[in-house]
Amino acid sequence: MEEKRRYKRLPIKLKLEVSSLFRQDGHTLDTFDTEIEVFDISKAGIGFMSETEMPIGYYFNATIEFENTDEIILAVVKILYKAPIGEYGYRYGCEFIGLPSMYYHLFDEYANTL
Repeated sequence: MEEKRRYKRLPIKLKLEVSSLFRQDGHTLDTFDTEIEVFDISKAGIGFMSETEMPIGYYFNATIEFENTDEIILAVVKILYKAPIGEYGYRYGCEFIGLPSMYYHLFDEYANTL
């Protein structure tokens, strides 16, 4: 099968906390206080797992710090898809919204450490 992604996915282990979700129309869901486990990352987005079900099309703020650098990426992430995974919960695919290209070197540096 031909790879159609713009950027290579990189395996990563990160834990992030999501406290609220929002849509572009201003609707928010503040009842979230859940931990997510990020399992891959690329310049385009992240893949993660969570025990909590989250709606597709919502956004959340993410703070990402690679182990090999002191720089922090502050990003808005949009949930694109979800799939149930056994007893654990759900698997999600998300894209970064408006991630500045000035952060791309962090992904390249991280890839070189793998």
